[in-house]
Parts: sequence; structure tokens; C-alpha cells
Amino acid sequence: MSAPRFTTLGCRLNAYETEAMKRLAEEAGVKDAVIVNTCAVTNEAVSKARKEIRRLRRENPSSQVIVTGCAAQIDPDSFAAMDEVDAVIGNTEKMAPETWQGLGADFIGQTERIQVNDIMSVTETAAHLIDGFGSRSRAYVQVQNGCDHRCTFCIIPYGRGNSRSVPAGVVVDQIKRLVQEGYNEVVLTGVDLTSWGADLPGEPRLGDLVMRILRLTDVPRLRISSIDSIEADENLMMAIATEQRLMPHLHLSLQHGDDLILKRMKRRHLRDDAIAFCEEARKLRPDMTFGADIIAGFPTETDAHFENSLRLVADCDLTWLHVFPYSARPGTPAAKIPNKVDGNTIKARAAKLRAAGSAAVLKHLQSQVGRQHAVLMESVDMGRTEQFAEVRFNAPQTVGTIVRTQVQGFENGQLTAA
Repeated sequence: MSAPRFTTLGCRLNAYETEAMKRLAEEAGVKDAVIVNTCAVTNEAVSKARKEIRRLRRENPSSQVIVTGCAAQIDPDSFAAMDEVDAVIGNTEKMAPETWQGLGADFIGQTERIQVNDIMSVTETAAHLIDGFGSRSRAYVQVQNGCDHRCTFCIIPYGRGNSRSVPAGVVVDQIKRLVQEGYNEVVLTGVDLTSWGADLPGEPRLGDLVMRILRLTDVPRLRISSIDSIEADENLMMAIATEQRLMPHLHLSLQHGDDLILKRMKRRHLRDDAIAFCEEARKLRPDMTFGADIIAGFPTETDAHFENSLRLVADCDLTWLHVFPYSARPGTPAAKIPNKVDGNTIKARAAKLRAAGSAAVLKHLQSQVGRQHAVLMESVDMGRTEQFAEVRFNAPQTVGTIVRTQVQGFENGQLTAA
């Protein structure tokens, strides 16, 4: 029998959890199984998961097919009803050793076909089962899971549960081990990262965690994944201003640039809040760059509303855009909002946003020519700057090292160096 094979769809947190599941499955002796870790962020993501399950069944007719992840957590019955699926396990269950101990090579008929409990009852995130994952240069560390907010377009809280944090001491100890193993960069990940600490004694904030990591570890580079800018605390802003080991790149959960649409999305910030945060962060750290999530075609979005979103790219000086054409998710309040935007209009607006994003990237690359950068090598000929831009080298470099170089030019969306 062959070792289990894993397919991961969706976010970095899913990828992190897949690495943990690999170890749990190996320790439990799971054999000849295919495990699909699904995403539910859009209808397209769920559709992609079903297609992937059918493909894997065709290619592995004798293997057991196990489905987990957010889509399985939210709608386990529909996945269990698929002829291709042998078992469905929830997001909490997939992190439990006892689940995998029951999913041995001959588990069919010996364990429940659906193992999905109420995610909202979970009060702790899974213990750290792996010391990061990623390339040999960059490790991702989960510090938070779940979300207490209920944005009207978002289904993820129903797949991830309420917000829960990993204690700071556990995070620091893990990062110390990663540094000892030779990692030069650590990325903090979570579903709603800026809510970290609200469920811990004393209610510390994300900035407290960042400052503690930088004070107690020798990690050369610390990077933060997506944050909600309205929740940025004083210590996080202080870290941006004073800590050079904190990378000058923040990905912001903005979603839109019009106040009325933001209110209908049940976001907690307004347009001016986003602009003010970007201005303040860049004043504290002039080399700061921003990415952002922006949704095109939310219900009731007019041309004027959309133009406000489009202008936000320039007003916040955004560089790396993740553009999402709106997709109604059953079970979310936004799915019930009338005055839906026509599908072709949504596609056209998304294309305009992506074009603005491409122009912003080009502008950023042009501005970096001639500048010195510390580049973390991800392969022998490609690394990333502090602002996460790719740099292509002519001469081979050592993977995982930080190379000081001067940018000579740019080509095909990448900076170039000697």
C-alpha cells in the first residue's frame, strides 16, 4: 500500500494544516488514501474542490478518498453524498490524532463516515503540530484561527469557528526552533490575525506579540500576513516604525473603497480609515508597500461605488492586489441582498481593478531600479525583497540565504540583479 497523498486548496492556513495532517496520518499508519483539504471562500472554490475530488477518484480507483477543510466543514452532507467520497472530517477533527488513528487502511465500516462537529463550540486552536512549513527559506507559523466578525459576504467563520489564539510563549518557542533550524524568515498567519490575543489572559494585541517575538528571538525577518487595518494597535505601529526586522509589506483586508458598500458588507472601517492607515504606516516606514483584497460587483454596487474602489488603489498607493469578483455564498446575508450586479459587469469591473493592480506593480518595480535590497533567496536564481517583490539573479545563489544586491532593472514582473 502506498503512502497517503494530499491535495490542498485555498489559503496558507490550509497549507499549514495539510503539513500537520501529513505527520498525523503517517504516525497513525494511514495507507493508500487520498486526502483533499478544501476551501469555501467562493462558490468557485467549492466547485473546484468537487472537480478535484472526482479527478482524484478517477486516478486512484482503489484508494480511500477523505475530504476535509472549510467546504467539508460547512456542508459535510453534500460531500458525503458524492459517490467518490469515503469519509468527511471537519476542520477541528482533522487536527486531532485520534481522528487519524481511526482512519487506518481498513477504516471503512469501522468509523463514522462523517466526523464533523460544531466548529462554533471550539475554544482553542490546535496545538502546534509542525515547526512551520514552506520553502527552505521561509516558514509559516499559525498564531490564530477563526473569526468573530460576520462580514455579510463571508462564509469562512462557519468553516473556521470563532477567533482563538495561540499563546505568545508557544509562538516564541516555535520561532526559536525555526531559527535554530536555519530559517531566515517567519510569516505569522491566521484567519483574522489582528484579533490575536482577545481570548487570552490580559487581552494582548498583535503588536504585543510582534514586539515579543522580535525581543526574544533572533529571527532575521518577520513578516505579517493579511491584517485588518482598523484593528492595528499602538505596538504594531511602533514595530512598523522602529523594527527593521519586521518586513515593510502589509496585506490589507480592505474589500471595497466606498463607504455605503463597506457598511453593507458590515466592515468596521470606512474609506478614509483605510487611507489614513496607509498614510500613517508609510510615514512611519517610508519603504512600506501594501497589498489588498478588493471585491468587485458586491450587490447594489453602482458605477460610482466601483469608481471609489478603483480610486482606492491610488489613494492608498496599493501595489499587490487580490481581486475577487463577487460570488454569492448561500448562507451569507449578502446572498439575500437584492439588486445583484450583472455577471458581465462584475467581470469587467474585476478586469479594471486587475489592470490598476498591474500598473501599480509596474510603478513599484520601476521605483526599485538602482536601489539596494536584502533579498531572501527562494531558489538558486530567484528571491524576494523586503517588500515581497521577486528578484531574478543571473548568477546562482544559495537557497535560504539573504543576499545584498543592487537592482539593475525589471522584466516580466520581476526585478533583475547580477
